[in-house]
Amino acid sequence: MQNKSSTGMQQYTSDYFFNFFKLKQIGASHLLLAFYKVFWPASKNNQLYFKCILAFLFVLLFNVDLINAQPVDSAYSKDTRADNKARLYRNILNNAINKNLSLPLNDSSEENWMDAFWGMELIRYKSPWADSRIYTAFDSIDKRSIPFKRALLELVYTNYPFEFIKEVTQLMYKAENDKIFAMCAEYLLKAKPELKSTVAAVLLKNLALNKDAAVLNELNFRINNVAGKTRLPDVKALLHHPFFENATVIYSIQRSNRNYPGLVMVRDSVGNFVKDVYGNFFSVPQLARSITNLPGYLTNGNTPQGIFRMFGINVSKSNFIGPTPNIQLTMPYETSLQHFMNDSSITDTSWTTTWYKKLLPESWKNYYPIYGSFYAGKAGRTEIISHGTTINPDYYRGQPYYPLTPSLGCLCTKETWDEADGRRIISDQQKLLSALSKAGGANGYLIVIELNDEQRPVEINDVLALLNN
Repeated sequence: MQNKSSTGMQQYTSDYFFNFFKLKQIGASHLLLAFYKVFWPASKNNQLYFKCILAFLFVLLFNVDLINAQPVDSAYSKDTRADNKARLYRNILNNAINKNLSLPLNDSSEENWMDAFWGMELIRYKSPWADSRIYTAFDSIDKRSIPFKRALLELVYTNYPFEFIKEVTQLMYKAENDKIFAMCAEYLLKAKPELKSTVAAVLLKNLALNKDAAVLNELNFRINNVAGKTRLPDVKALLHHPFFENATVIYSIQRSNRNYPGLVMVRDSVGNFVKDVYGNFFSVPQLARSITNLPGYLTNGNTPQGIFRMFGINVSKSNFIGPTPNIQLTMPYETSLQHFMNDSSITDTSWTTTWYKKLLPESWKNYYPIYGSFYAGKAGRTEIISHGTTINPDYYRGQPYYPLTPSLGCLCTKETWDEADGRRIISDQQKLLSALSKAGGANGYLIVIELNDEQRPVEINDVLALLNN
């Protein structure tokens, strides 16, 4: 190479530095190639070579996430821009909450009040005036519809965990269906555990009338399953269990306390867990907590444990999920036996635990918690998927799961968006989709497992010993 003028050398250096620092956009899979292109030509000038080495060390020290760096991202959500986030918050506060709660409560305004309840849950809002309106809602609870009662109970479980024990107790004794009763029971068990015997007595009466009710049986298990009574089977057996031929399997490994994020991993169609180019097992954090933190058998509760049929990718129209594709899931009762079992020869059309049990390794067949998705489906839950997020994480600042955002019971990964232009910066959901594509695609199962009740996020070191068959 011919000698360059000072100006030419500066341009030469600038060009190569520009190419090098594009690693943050190109991705780590091109690291070696970029290193060659940048440093080999530069090595012909010792001074420039030394500067490039320093630059390389700087990037390694201060950009340790090169392995997971993503390409230039074209995904866009206008709702994530700072001005629109501020506008949305004002709209939720002024219109969805304050305006709706200002209306007299009657049959025609119930939906307005229910919208307000949802807004209060979403942004974790409380105020003395709003609190007084919730007491007003309980004053006429006997006249209210079942959907209104459920929405009100969902709100107080989420935002008022101790304030309405008297009102909820009274409603429990008059509950006209299983879900209303179970929501009352769950509220009281959390707010005042010494009421357990009172709740259990009412539950037994209800079970006598409907012993096959999924909601009541799930509640009964939660009341009677004291810590340690139901022992977790060998997790390794489930992680390496064969399903149908060429099935891809996603494992979402969680804590019992869903305030702490879990971890999602992908097993490919031949049974190996997906790794990155450096031989590390792929994983990203995943939240299985709903905004309400209700148990998984109840609508809008946490993601239930158990097996979900995974089939296909879609893009949501929801402004809170955003444009990143989501992974489509279904539970028992939500889809046919033929589809769930991937067996077109099945003629039976009635769901039973016998069918579900066929999917489990022997050591897991009698482990009741792994049937969570079965009973949630039986109880009427639907539309649980695995998605990204455009919800403002600032609503949940200070929570153990921050900066992840809870949903209505789906599995949610972290995404970061540029507040200036709404472009996607970081997407764990996109990383998950890439790993899933590498594994063989979205045809198989997603399995949610709770490891234990340790009060911390699940980390890769918690499961490494379980991954090698």
